[in-house]
Amino acid sequence: MPGTTRVEIRTLKVGRYLCVDDQAYKILSISKSKPGKHGSAKARIECTNLFTGQKISHVGSVTDSINVPMIEKGSATVTHIEGKEVHAMDAKTYEMLVLPLDDGLNIEPGGEIMWMEALGRYKIIRDH
Repeated sequence: MPGTTRVEIRTLKVGRYLCVDDQAYKILSISKSKPGKHGSAKARIECTNLFTGQKISHVGSVTDSINVPMIEKGSATVTHIEGKEVHAMDAKTYEMLVLPLDDGLNIEPGGEIMWMEALGRYKIIRDH
């Protein structure tokens, strides 16, 4: 999958990210079982979707490989708001970004925002 790398499940930590079914998730908790008589150790990962907030659990062997999304973060200046879209200029590259407007954020033209990109989707993570 483009925009991801593969790692073993045993190397994942709480607060990091992983991909399940082509969606990006943030890890909330990890519990590992000991190897049994007929199998290897298993890991149960509780995680939440970065963009929808949906919670899921993923179970796999600790030696299995899983995709981890490459997360890019940055800051931008809001130029204007059109309906449910925020138009902003990136602080480093000066390119224009069109980001979805989430409820509960206090965003005004001319203000600063922090954004995050994973698997080609953008999200505003903080308003300054």
